[in-house]
Amino acid sequence: MRGLDPWKSPDRLGEALHFLRMTGSFYCRSELAGSWGLELPAMEDALWFHTVVSGRCRLSVPGNPTRDLVPGDFALVPHGRGHVLASDDDAAESAPVVYDLPHDYVSDRYAVIRSGTGEPSATLMCGAVRLDHPAAQQLIGVLPALVVIEADSGPRQSRMQSLLAMVADEATSLEPGGEAIITRLSDVLVIQALRSWMADDERARSGWLGALTDSRIGAALALIHRNPDAQWTVAALAAEVKMSRSAFSARFTELVGESVMRYLSMWRMQIAQDSLRSGDVSVAELARRSGYLSEAAFSKAFKRETGVSPGSVRRRREGSLTAG
Repeated sequence: MRGLDPWKSPDRLGEALHFLRMTGSFYCRSELAGSWGLELPAMEDALWFHTVVSGRCRLSVPGNPTRDLVPGDFALVPHGRGHVLASDDDAAESAPVVYDLPHDYVSDRYAVIRSGTGEPSATLMCGAVRLDHPAAQQLIGVLPALVVIEADSGPRQSRMQSLLAMVADEATSLEPGGEAIITRLSDVLVIQALRSWMADDERARSGWLGALTDSRIGAALALIHRNPDAQWTVAALAAEVKMSRSAFSARFTELVGESVMRYLSMWRMQIAQDSLRSGDVSVAELARRSGYLSEAAFSKAFKRETGVSPGSVRRRREGSLTAG
């Protein structure tokens, strides 16, 4: 099964963003008075986002200059790093962990946090989302430790402001389905921020993201992403994009940073890992989809690429379902 013709879909960056299946972990509206601070803990495989609804704050991410955020700014901390939001530098030094503050839970995953007395000096909307698709690992890997889309950064930001207003309305109205709407709108906000970064930052024009925009290598990547279980060879992919085998192989390695078959193997194993985490699929079936003749060979390759065995991923999933 081929799927869509990649030559008829020039927006391969958009297609890559479409792969970003996000699941919400935690969302909060923080109403903060006086001198205040919040420590956001490290969360593996998660992306934190923050926006200032009113007031201002300082955002400190280790290894990066402290940023002042004002209403309408939207910040992403992509690599799951711990970081601090605070009214000032002194408050940042003694900031409590966000989970240790009293929470007024609207739902299992959405809470209102109030700190200090009197009228809030700042109101923030924050969230942590997990990125479950293998494409996320490629995209997050090229992002800087902090992405800030400023409120006055152009037409794209006006669309984000409308989305942010909708999120705030849903957060306060408590109508049925509100959490689902907040989750989906948050996904859109994150994608809009990533689009802005890709449009404005030179780093988005190199590596994996840059390769996606190349007319031929991007088309080959799209074929791999859409049909990872196809019996691809270097020659077959080169023929699809109308290049000689040697020229295709050299350009792919130059732009992507690794060989065609190495990338294909990595992608297949990430897809397999995602399948083991999210559904009831046998190792034998995953081996077949990945082009391996035996479970043993597949399991060996899987562990080499991911650092864990297929069985351990499955047991972790079964354990989380039992705990839930």
